[in-house]
Amino acid sequence: MACHEIAALRVGLMQIIGIKDESLLQHELAELGTAAEAPGPIRQLAQARDFTTLQESYDQSLSDLELRLSQMSKEDPQRAYYQTLVVLNKKIEAELRNFRAGLTAFFQDLEEVHDHMHAIYPVED
Repeated sequence: MACHEIAALRVGLMQIIGIKDESLLQHELAELGTAAEAPGPIRQLAQARDFTTLQESYDQSLSDLELRLSQMSKEDPQRAYYQTLVVLNKKIEAELRNFRAGLTAFFQDLEEVHDHMHAIYPVED
């Protein structure tokens, strides 16, 4: 069993944040196996270079996970694992939204602070 969504998210975040840890990267890529290179949202997530791509790819990977779960038989021995994985990924999805909202607010606050600076110290032409 593999948590491809989480491993791919970690790889994408490593690139966006700038974490340069080769052993950690190799660990996550080993978790992903061939999913890291197969076309689809897992590969897009692992290769994300910006937060928008990361979030969109993650959302798509979660949709795919939910679809996989919905198609599983109720007797499938892996069903409980996938149900738990969906719940965990829903929490992660909410955290990503919160991070984006926080970063967006920070970005907007910077403009407000910048404007206040220029109110105190006007730009001379």
